[in-house]
Amino acid sequence: MTKDPPAVPAPIAARVLPLVDLAGLLPPRGALIGLDLGTKTIGVASCDPDRRLATVVETVWRTKFTADAARLLILAKERNAVAFILGLPLNMDGSEGPRAQASRTFARNFARISGRPIGLWDERLSTAAVERALIAADASRAKRAQVIDQHAAAFILQGALDFLGRIADENAPDEDLPD
Repeated sequence: MTKDPPAVPAPIAARVLPLVDLAGLLPPRGALIGLDLGTKTIGVASCDPDRRLATVVETVWRTKFTADAARLLILAKERNAVAFILGLPLNMDGSEGPRAQASRTFARNFARISGRPIGLWDERLSTAAVERALIAADASRAKRAQVIDQHAAAFILQGALDFLGRIADENAPDEDLPD
């Protein structure tokens, strides 16, 4: 009986990972692109190279996967992005339903062509939180419909940035300890 050769891990560029696993693979600096995947649109956000602040970029109206992916790749290249963060729409109990599976499928397909890793981040209630903020800002219903997905992407990305910052703080050497 012959043994199968060990599986070769995919290069980081082709990986779809939970954010906690992606954290250790990211370079110390470099912008990230946040994505809020919907059936009709993809909200896009970006951050600064130091990964402190997420800002809205645009809403991509979905047509075909190849056209959607091409637009996302242009946005990533313009910002010298090193990775994508994709919101994973988990159910309230933490389980995955059809929307989460669709997001994972998109991530796998996009990872094959993006040349950048994709981190998955729990996006539960992100759109609801953003909608409340837009209502509080007195945005009209029409204006909310235009911008909600890109603001949800920024909300998702900011949560991921905060998480990455906490991980970095926990792993930083303690300067108060003697050598």
